[in-house]
Amino acid sequence: MLRSRSDNCRVGTLVAAVALLALGAGCDQGNSTQTQAQQKNAPPTVAVSQPVQRDIVEWDEYTGRFDAVETVELRARVSGHLTEVRFKDGQLVKQGDLLFVIDPRPFERALEQARAELFAATTKVENANLDIVRGKPLVERKIISDKAFDDRMSIVRDAQAAVKVAEAKVKSAELDLSFTSMDSPITGRISRTLVTAGNWVSAGGTANATLLTTIVSKDPIYIYFDVSENNAIKYQRISQLSGKGPSGILGARVGVGLPDETGFPHNAKLDFLENRLDVGTGTLRARAILANHDRFFSPGMFARVRLQGSPEYEALLLPDEAIGTDQATRFVYVVGADDIPVRRTVELGPIDDGLRVIRKGLDPADWVILRGQQRVRAGQKVVPRRVPLTVSDAASGDDPPAKP
Repeated sequence: MLRSRSDNCRVGTLVAAVALLALGAGCDQGNSTQTQAQQKNAPPTVAVSQPVQRDIVEWDEYTGRFDAVETVELRARVSGHLTEVRFKDGQLVKQGDLLFVIDPRPFERALEQARAELFAATTKVENANLDIVRGKPLVERKIISDKAFDDRMSIVRDAQAAVKVAEAKVKSAELDLSFTSMDSPITGRISRTLVTAGNWVSAGGTANATLLTTIVSKDPIYIYFDVSENNAIKYQRISQLSGKGPSGILGARVGVGLPDETGFPHNAKLDFLENRLDVGTGTLRARAILANHDRFFSPGMFARVRLQGSPEYEALLLPDEAIGTDQATRFVYVVGADDIPVRRTVELGPIDDGLRVIRKGLDPADWVILRGQQRVRAGQKVVPRRVPLTVSDAASGDDPPAKP
């Protein structure tokens, strides 16, 4: 088929246009590749900040358990039938409140008998003294012998001794009778009654005497916790540095917090350290005392305990996200005047108000990379973006705003 001249011209123009488009596309692809390569080789931008400086006190934390200052196991001191229980299980009782009554009638009869024996012994003494009065003139006139008079004196002494025995029996009977009424020896919270009225209760030692109930004091209350040997030595050093001597730690302030509480809102005072180290655990038992006016704390409860672990000192602090880990070492990247990051090995301390204490390896004037350490390459420059460091920044995953 024959084409016209005009058709051939249109085909040639179309071919030329396609060629130009292909050439332009190749140029654009080359420019894009070159731009990506430039961006890849460009130094990364990282946020840097100087460590925070502030005066802090380090605290050591332990797990403690509450215990009562006073604990009493109320046991029967005389045997008999329990007739009355004068309290409700779990109530608060005061010292001197009547709690139990044992049938007093057998002990009242025993007291009456002892008093009667005392009266009889007293009567014998009086009669013996009368015999002495009558015998004195008789012995003077030799009507009776000296031996007979001495026998009368012996009878008086025997009667006087019998009076003392009878008096002791009366006091013992009175004491047994008083034991039938059992009062609370302390103020505190009482447990449930372990023996109901009508049962026989036995007296004797702790192994045989019937346990009736227990009472624990509530205010104040103790909290016990164990400190390691190294920390015990550290506390003594701190006390020596403060001029109080090795035992000056007694009286130190102790913070207490329950598992559902934030921080340590309750204040206690260290009042006891055990006199020897537990060789089995390598720990030293410590005790603090605190007020329990609302009686919220109960013996046996667990709590967190905080004790001052250092004098006040000026510390450098960083967020944990600025600290890298390499097996057993911790490090940060410090950006110098040449914008080349330098790795620094650091020694860490505790967290204080959301920031980590840096004990060694860092200077206050150092600019530390906060985030983006994974983009750092050895010997490669970075573009540092200086930002302020705050506690809220440490807790957030976003870059803080740059300084204006």
